[in-house]
Order: sequence, then C-alpha cells, then structure tokens
Amino acid sequence: MAIVKVIEVIATSTKSFDDAVKQAVKEVSKTIRNIDSVWIKDQKVHVKDGKISTYGVVCKVSFRVSGK
Repeated sequence: MAIVKVIEVIATSTKSFDDAVKQAVKEVSKTIRNIDSVWIKDQKVHVKDGKISTYGVVCKVSFRVSGK
C-alpha cells in the first residue's frame, strides 16, 4: 500500500497560469521527492493599470511517502 501526502502551494508568474504551475513544481521539487500529481485548486490574476500584472495558482501537490 502506498502512502500519499498532499500539501498546498501558492505560486505566481508574470507570464501565465501554466508558468505559475511550472514554478510551483520547480520549487516543491527542491525539497519534496516522489511527486505524483498537481491539482489546480484555484486561479487568480492581479491587475495593475487595467492590465494583468501576475497570474496566481493555488495547487494541491501529492507525493508518495517513503516507508524508510
């Protein structure tokens, strides 16, 4: 039986939602191994002077917990 843990991560990007998700995975991968999936819980944008300034995502990252 596999044990899976889920953490919530918030990430932003000035480029796109896709890039924000990639940034989340990149950062989480620095300290977490065995990432299985990322579920996008929420998305939002910040607006400045009538234009989108940043894209934000709230992600649920699931990863397998080692038995050792």
